[in-house]
Order: sequence, then C-alpha cells, then structure tokens
Amino acid sequence: MKPMKKTIIAGMIMTLFSLSASANNPRFHIYLCIGQSNMEGNAPVESMDRQNVPERFKMMATVDFSNPERIRGEWYVATPPLVRQNTGLTLMDYFGRTMVDNLPEDVTVGVVPVAIGGCKIEHLSKDFDPSSVAGEADWFKAFMKAYDNRPYERLLECARKAKEEGVIKGILIHQGESNNGDTQWCEKVKKVYEDILSDLGMEPESVPLLAGEVVTTALGGICGAMNTIIGLLPETLPVAHVVSAADLPQNGDGLHFTAQGYRVLGCRYATEMLALMGIREPQVKYSCGIAPTKESKKDVTNPSDR
Repeated sequence: MKPMKKTIIAGMIMTLFSLSASANNPRFHIYLCIGQSNMEGNAPVESMDRQNVPERFKMMATVDFSNPERIRGEWYVATPPLVRQNTGLTLMDYFGRTMVDNLPEDVTVGVVPVAIGGCKIEHLSKDFDPSSVAGEADWFKAFMKAYDNRPYERLLECARKAKEEGVIKGILIHQGESNNGDTQWCEKVKKVYEDILSDLGMEPESVPLLAGEVVTTALGGICGAMNTIIGLLPETLPVAHVVSAADLPQNGDGLHFTAQGYRVLGCRYATEMLALMGIREPQVKYSCGIAPTKESKKDVTNPSDR
C-alpha cells in the first residue's frame, strides 16, 4: 500500500474513533438539580432508602466524597447521600427511582446535583460574587467552600462532562425559603435557567424546569407564602412546571420535609416529568397525596425519545 493511502486510511480511522469516543448516549437521561437545603437533603437516610437502588439510576459526584468514596465528575449508583457525604435524603432519591421504574429498561437516569443549604437564588447565579461569602456564617462558608464558592461554575463543569455522555432532559430546582417574599424570584430563576442553557450550548427553552413548592402554610411552613410566588413561575418561564408540596409532612422546623415527605415529593417531580414525556399514569410507589398532573402548557420532550 502506498504511503499516501496509508496516511488517508489512518486519518479516517482516527476520525471515526474520535467521533465514537465523543458520541453521547441518547438513552442516558440527565437532570441538573439545584437548590438549597430541601434539594441538598435534610432528613436522615433510613435503611429502606439504601435498599434496592436501581443500577440504572446514577448520580455524578460534584464534590469529592471520602465516605462513601466518590470522585468529583464520576458517575455512581445513586445510593444516598447524593449531594455531599454528610447530607441526607433528598427529593432526587425518589425522583430517579420513579423515573427508571417507568422508562424502558435500556434507559438510564442520572442526576447532577449542586445544592447548598441556606443559599439564595443569587448564590446559584452566574453573576454571583464569590468574595461576598466572607461575610456569611461559618456553617454557610463551609457549604460554599465545597464548590470553591462558585456553585454555578461547578454545575457547568459537571454538566458539560455529563452532556458528553448523555442527554440533558431537564432541570430540577427546589429553592425559595431564603428568598421568601422576593417578588423578583421568578425573573432570577429564569435568568439562571437561561444562562445554564446558553453556557451549555443548548437551545433556549429546550428542556423543562421543574420547581417544587416549599413546606405549605397549612402544614406549618414558615415560608409557605412563598408558594404564591413560586406558582407564578410558568408565567415568566413557559417551560417551567410547579410541583405541589400539598399535604407533605415537615420535620417540625417549618422548613424541611420528613423522609417520607421527600419520598413523595420526589415522586411528584417524576410524575410531572413523565407526564411531559407522554406517560400519564406512571407506577408510583410513594404516591400518597399526589395530585393529578396538569396538562403541560408546552410539551418540550418528544415521546419517541423515551
């Protein structure tokens, strides 16, 4: 074989190998998860929560763990804790389990979590000034330090890596207690959403955003009035969908759900997402009090991609 032909063939092989190596898996569905303590996970993990975690439900470590041992940027079976090694049960735990229970067996679901107890929506913004953490409480500084005081950049770092391996199907947020009464909250969430998609090279409004209510006033929530503002989010961002916290028990502090509350809330997030995918009557294990899913204003997910 002539040297020129060898060179051309070798080049073609290398190109094909490169394309194959960089190709993402459309059956790996990825969800970016952001928020404060109820996304971080505040309830103790119970023995039942560590049992029968599906192999098809993965989490990407966005910080290094020592117990259990996990490396930032790597995927693991989503056995709690998911956010950091000392965090608790979160709505993500049963969101992912419910999703895989209702999707084809060749579909894997992965979550990429960046959540900080006590954070405002401003702390999750692209424009957040990390130097401002200096004036915060020591416990909050410790939480932020895990992300080098730049949670937005850490989310992007891990989301870019995840995007190389799968397809981002949505963004989950649970935040609002630290912005209680903030009438600009919807606009701030919209900006975070738009910045994430833009920085990841994704089309505007190409994936849904699911936002959960905080502990309701009826159940003793001290920020329950914030749910009125959260409920307006779809008017500001048409691809946003609000997940109800009605009847979910809280742990007595008026801010955080119980373990059972997180299980049900996670199922509600999944029920909403599955409905957007055309699955209207999912199998749900922790379904107590789940309200009927409202028709989506805009179906942004093609059911054929399930």
